[in-house]
Amino acid sequence: MPPDRRLVEQLDPATTVLLTVECQRGVVGTDSALPELADAARTSGALRRIAHLVAAAHDAGVQVLHAIAERRPDGRGASRNARLFRAAERLPVRQTTGSTAVRVADPIPVSETDLVVRRLHGLSPIAGTEVDALLRNLGCRTLVVTGVSANVAIPNAVFDAVNLGYTAVVPADAIAGVPADYTPAMVRNTLSLVATVTTTEDVLACWRHARRAR
Repeated sequence: MPPDRRLVEQLDPATTVLLTVECQRGVVGTDSALPELADAARTSGALRRIAHLVAAAHDAGVQVLHAIAERRPDGRGASRNARLFRAAERLPVRQTTGSTAVRVADPIPVSETDLVVRRLHGLSPIAGTEVDALLRNLGCRTLVVTGVSANVAIPNAVFDAVNLGYTAVVPADAIAGVPADYTPAMVRNTLSLVATVTTTEDVLACWRHARRAR
């Protein structure tokens, strides 16, 4: 069955950017500061599907942007106005600038054409960062949002994208949160109201279709 025509149009490689959110070793890797979240990303298959999406994006000519959350060793500029931030300061694994914890996690492939945006503060991979300017300069109209967590950073990214005028596409099987049953509830009751919710396979099918049409 050919992919949905509307989704094919939304996912035009020339105007689409694939965003991975906090898919870094210190978050979803084997030495994660948040082992429950890392386990959810791996056992659900979300991390593996993100890797497939990134590889397919490279093949289809879709720009990939990795959003990384990190902090300076001295903590300067880091947010402290929420319990989440204060808890992060006490974790045994720190997302310190320049450390292995802030490298993109396996098995996600990274190309020299990928963009990496690092933030020192806040909850969103978009608000308060250079992501919006980069997307506009790239001619982006559709942002495919993947990664973690469905609890905080993913909804922030989707809301920010929509508020800035982009179409947000969320492959629901390529995001993860905790507890595991929270993710489908977030997708069903919140993200589906503002984003195009789809699957990894449907996104891959659209990009395969675009490659054949070239």
